[in-house]
Amino acid sequence: MNDDDEPVFKRSKWGTNRYYYNPRNPLGLTLIVISLLFAGTALILMANRAGPFRPPPDPAPWSPPPFDYSWPPHSSPPTTRRSMRPGDHFPLQEVRRSPSPEPSPTPVGGS
Repeated sequence: MNDDDEPVFKRSKWGTNRYYYNPRNPLGLTLIVISLLFAGTALILMANRAGPFRPPPDPAPWSPPPFDYSWPPHSSPPTTRRSMRPGDHFPLQEVRRSPSPEPSPTPVGGS
């Protein structure tokens, strides 16, 4: 029997456009064996939860952050205040105010 004439893939005869490995070709038989070994190894690793299927290690138990603040806070003068004007998008404003603009010297009436 001449194996060189056999194709590696053969068309399925079940009416679909699928192909399968041809066991009569040496390369097709090798691909079948490699596929079965790969699938079997993956199933064994999954069953034993080993390799890439190993669960992540348990996280360290939670511990609160160190206590590095004091209560009540230090009494220092405030440097900023909250704005109470409607439509103000910036909640923190400086304490000092800018001077109000002076009225325009141009007359309002028509000429």
